[in-house]
Amino acid sequence: MSAKVEDVADAMFEMVKEYHGKKNLKALDLTKAMIKKFGDDECDKKLCKAAIRSLMDTGRTTYSYVGGSYIVLPPDK
Repeated sequence: MSAKVEDVADAMFEMVKEYHGKKNLKALDLTKAMIKKFGDDECDKKLCKAAIRSLMDTGRTTYSYVGGSYIVLPPDK
């Protein structure tokens, strides 16, 4: 059984929320963390990409371009 996009997206959102204001996270940072959390057989780069897209499409996170591309909480949260 593999992880669902919603599960990975929720875990990514919690990680972004946890590091908000402390550390900027790149998409690759989140992908590596999710593969480590869920395991290689449960989660892959394609699933992580879909989860990030889901977070962006729903407005839960947004991109920040400050010397690189980072995934952050929207300014109003």
